[in-house]
Amino acid sequence: MSWAVEQYPTKPLTLMVPYPAGGASDVAARIFGESISRSIKQQVIVENVGGGTGLIGAGRVLSAPADGYMFFHGSANEIFLAPMLNPAARYKPGDFTLAAPTTDAAIVLLAKNELPVSSYDEFITYARQHKDKPLTYGTVGVDSMYNLMGDALAAQLQLSFLHVPYKGAAPALQDVAGGQVDFAILPYQASFDGMAKQGRLKILTSFSKALPKELAHIPLISQSRYSPDFEYAIGAGYFVRKGTPEARVAVLRSAVAEALMKPEVRAKLESEGKNIRPPAQTQAESDARFQEQYRRLSQLIQSVGRKPLA
Repeated sequence: MSWAVEQYPTKPLTLMVPYPAGGASDVAARIFGESISRSIKQQVIVENVGGGTGLIGAGRVLSAPADGYMFFHGSANEIFLAPMLNPAARYKPGDFTLAAPTTDAAIVLLAKNELPVSSYDEFITYARQHKDKPLTYGTVGVDSMYNLMGDALAAQLQLSFLHVPYKGAAPALQDVAGGQVDFAILPYQASFDGMAKQGRLKILTSFSKALPKELAHIPLISQSRYSPDFEYAIGAGYFVRKGTPEARVAVLRSAVAEALMKPEVRAKLESEGKNIRPPAQTQAESDARFQEQYRRLSQLIQSVGRKPLA
């Protein structure tokens, strides 16, 4: 075993979550953090820094030393879309290294309970009947994947939606449940079902090709007669600043792989709408996943008439 591996980690690690507590990223990070802590025999401290569609949290990671003591609960929004679309971003996707891909999260369309619809197709019919007053929708922020999906859906169906950005999923969810916005496009959380049962909102569809068995009650977008091919999920993983020693990245990758193999961790993640990816065994596998996401998101950006900056 090399000296670098033997000496790492010797102190607690910080797991940066780029959204407020209570959102889908935060819930998943705490599930992983507990398992990773046991594997590496050091405390993993979850830190929440919301704002800028994840840009602020990402910046914190890149301003920290590339020593493996801060790692990032990242997704397409922060790693790729922010630097590809936001001129305020001072980094490029390549400034991060993907240590370990973890899951693909289900993305759902939620409607406020007062909206007189009970299915996705009824929702689209309603939107077409009320073109004089465009429906408002919430997401985790401007140029997030969910914002781009809303724009792409509106363009495909020749509708107008008014985007309302939030600092994270939790405040967006609060406003759709409170009726302040008509609908929201968000990554699924188990709490959504409880709120639906309480009559606070409606879960109209998932944009996934497939869902964990716990979510079998949620209709798939493929069942729609309006947009059956509008399928999206959002990939997540653990990232470090580029230049972090490979041996330390390997320690993190191994700890994440161990978490992904635990039945109790898998059960918790699947109940939160995550499709679990096979654990990466090498950096080459993680790098291939990184490039795959970059290509797919570039295509999404171009589909709404945008040009990537990075």
